Amino acid sequence: MICATRVPRWPRPNVKLFNVLVHVLTETNRHAGHADILREQLDSTVGTEAGSTAQQQLGAAFWEIHRTKIEQAASEADPAQG
Repeated sequence: MICATRVPRWPRPNVKLFNVLVHVLTETNRHAGHADILREQLDSTVGTEAGSTAQQQLGAAFWEIHRTKIEQAASEADPAQG
């Protein structure tokens, strides 16, 4: 059974419940991410532990290795840039 509804202000107003749920989840994720970024800027912490920062949690060595991996993946994806 396919559940359908009508959302008049959407480009295609006759939509399935699945599409509505995907839209709601996408918007929730987007706005939660924005709120997390703002919180990080306000209190200078990341993660879920109060007073913790990613640098303190994982250490400089972790971030150096992580950065190297990302740069290597980018170079492999576009050899002309590397």
